[in-house]
Amino acid sequence: MQQEIRMFFPQRPRGAFCDPRFDEKASNCAARYHRSIPGYRETPLDSLPALARQLGLGSVFVKDESARFGLNAFKALGSSYCAARIIAEKLALPAGEISYDAIASPEGRAALGGAVLATATDGNHGRGVAWTAKMLGQKAVVYLPAGSARERVENICALGAEAIVTDWPYDETVRHAQRQADANGWLLLQDTAWPGYETYPLWIMQGYLTLAEEISRQMSGKPTHIFLQAGVSSMAAALAAYFAQSEWAKRAKIVLVEPTAADCCLRTAQADDGRMHPVEGELHSMMAGLCCGTPSTLAMEILLKTADAYAAIPDLWAARAMRVLGNPLDGDPRIVSGESGASTMGLLLALACQESSAPLRDALGLDFDSRCLLISTEGDTDRVNYRKVVWDL
Repeated sequence: MQQEIRMFFPQRPRGAFCDPRFDEKASNCAARYHRSIPGYRETPLDSLPALARQLGLGSVFVKDESARFGLNAFKALGSSYCAARIIAEKLALPAGEISYDAIASPEGRAALGGAVLATATDGNHGRGVAWTAKMLGQKAVVYLPAGSARERVENICALGAEAIVTDWPYDETVRHAQRQADANGWLLLQDTAWPGYETYPLWIMQGYLTLAEEISRQMSGKPTHIFLQAGVSSMAAALAAYFAQSEWAKRAKIVLVEPTAADCCLRTAQADDGRMHPVEGELHSMMAGLCCGTPSTLAMEILLKTADAYAAIPDLWAARAMRVLGNPLDGDPRIVSGESGASTMGLLLALACQESSAPLRDALGLDFDSRCLLISTEGDTDRVNYRKVVWDL
């Protein structure tokens, strides 16, 4: 099995970055809303000192999103905030004054007019949309690409949504969801943007800023490296935009990670011609949440200005990371991380442990003084595959 990783380092000076859509004020608005939701609990930022020593690093921090709203992934942060912004706009409520009580009130629910929330998903985003719809007393229709794990489908149905598995890969499933939403008058809450469809994806991205707000308070000292999952890249771009204009900006390098089989961000950045370079056809990777052939236009615009490196890893390294996080060294906390959630740790392991990766490690400046920040974006959202990986391989 191929073990090599690929990386691209943009040859551009890193200048000052400013985007008020993703600054501290925007993060505070999102976090204030999420804290008002019953059941909100800040997810932990775990330190893994034993693993850091083993890898020859100064420190490793992992934000564990497996307990977010009981949904085993971070995605509901985006869909819930987007729905709140839609309702708030109808109620003429400023973003800084949005609360769960106002959104879930009879007036708030009536503002949606019984609209159906629709989306396409590899699993976690659709579950978040289904949860959001249930919270607001609305219906949801969720489309999933061919080959989606049964557990992910069942998790969406358990929240009262209709889940439909298509015969197509992710990108075509997104287009199908858009067509169905247009034909039926549904609200499409998609976490990727394209020309003409950017407002809702923007609000979803701003919802992810709650992650950044929590991390900024939880982490003592500044990171030297921030590793983020790509996929359509909405989460990665939101956090990259936030951190690139924060007090961490001058020191922290932002590194994106995606599967070798779905390296659309790396291809687009490497081409450097202002066009998207999608990965066509079937996308074969167990990192289902990152199996996206085309990045969000809104996200890619930001990443081209903020990312310091793009990496593509084979499934093997994500699997190793799942086992490492689930079976920690003495004193380190155990983290149950799914295939996509563990991808950033997979890259870190490959860089630290594989001799052929030494030039890439040096190019990133990873050494005993490095302070690495990672986000485990999901827990065992496909428990059958999780058990197969951590027990059988």
